[in-house]
Amino acid sequence: MTSSISRRNLLRSGAAGGLGIVFAGSIEAIAGSGAAQAARGSVGYGALVPDAAKLLSLPPGFSYKIVAQAGVTLLESGEPTPSDADGTGFFRSQNGGVLVNNHEIGGDEPYGVPALPGLTYDPGARGGTTNIEVDSDGNRVREYVSVAGTVQNCAGGITPWGTWLTCEETEQRAGGAFQKDHGYVFEVDAFDREANKNPVPLKFLGRFAHEAVAVDPDTHAIYETEDAGGPNGLYFRWTPPAGFRGGKGALRALALSLGGDTAGTLQAMNCFKGSKHIADLAEATQPGTRYNVTWVEVPDRNGTAVSVRKQFTDDQVTRSHKLEGAWWSDGGAYFVASFARHDDGSVNEHDGQVWFYDPKSETITLKTIFGVNPDPDQDTNYDGPDNITVSPYGGVILAEDGEGLSHLVGVTDEGKAYPIGRNELNTSEFTGPTFSEDGKILYANIQTPGYVFAITGPWGQPSNAEQ
Repeated sequence: MTSSISRRNLLRSGAAGGLGIVFAGSIEAIAGSGAAQAARGSVGYGALVPDAAKLLSLPPGFSYKIVAQAGVTLLESGEPTPSDADGTGFFRSQNGGVLVNNHEIGGDEPYGVPALPGLTYDPGARGGTTNIEVDSDGNRVREYVSVAGTVQNCAGGITPWGTWLTCEETEQRAGGAFQKDHGYVFEVDAFDREANKNPVPLKFLGRFAHEAVAVDPDTHAIYETEDAGGPNGLYFRWTPPAGFRGGKGALRALALSLGGDTAGTLQAMNCFKGSKHIADLAEATQPGTRYNVTWVEVPDRNGTAVSVRKQFTDDQVTRSHKLEGAWWSDGGAYFVASFARHDDGSVNEHDGQVWFYDPKSETITLKTIFGVNPDPDQDTNYDGPDNITVSPYGGVILAEDGEGLSHLVGVTDEGKAYPIGRNELNTSEFTGPTFSEDGKILYANIQTPGYVFAITGPWGQPSNAEQ
């Protein structure tokens, strides 16, 4: 995952529902000079205060706790916390909550998810999820394996019935150390350990390089991003079969039912501007761009002979480079395209788009676009929106994954970017931003060497005043 955002050379247009619209970075790289009026980033919660511990710098009055650290904190079973914390979901409990924490492990990372009996899908794979119990102040209580034996558990999504969908960002086939095919979504219960035993791949959601999902609480349709290239990935919708109602255990039961591998309908997104087909989301260069959406059924969702995205010609679907995070809010699904370059097949270059899919109007709207970052080593520049969450205080929070300095970046509901955190340890990406249900704690991770943080402070609506 790589990309780019900028905070200072922002261009913004008017707000378009939910999240405001921001345009950042190199103007010329997207739409030429004069495309919009230049504006600075917002004050947000204030300028970041350098961390004396040289780990995580935050705005004035904010502080952090280390909830978990790969190789240092221990699992309930005695092994060290696994490497590469990624997508994370928070689930409220009576005494605090549970974080379901993905571990994006695909190879020789130092600390794998232990292949515990009964919790392991494929003993040859070292990825998976751990559940971290925390109290109401974000203090760690315990951590344990919830799913093991999966590959590259990147992001995922929270379901309306209070479970986590963890996504494998791979198309790994069985062979060598791997005893089973991979590239699936698995459901993880935050509280019921028995529900996580004998992990079941939700094959009806397709086998491809899943990144993240967002679930419609009304229809229980599931929207999925694909992070893949050659050709670039697709945005998918899974529609449940007639009579299906989501709930704890319902997806697992569907997967295990007769014909469960192909239950419901899996479709890829196809966009139009009037009668013009949009082959590439990078065609959009202006915030507020809106496309009409149709859906095309996937011929073979398991990618038996040909990868799912290769089953379509470019005139049948709309592709995007680096489709990343997803989050359901404001009656629709936010999703991120991290960056685009001509040499990856994209028609225009950018360093990040945030889109909003509205199921009622069957449209997607470009909410945020970032121009190519001219200097990722400058603290006034960000690059690489990846994981996303919607803030209870307005706007969104993006985890930066790109070149140079690494930040947690907020975008206000008026479309101005501001810093929430800066990685002082190294240039590793931020991952997994998610708020506690009461909005008091922002949990977020630095993937390498592997930290999970609980961030607290004087939360409230971030200032839109320009820097």
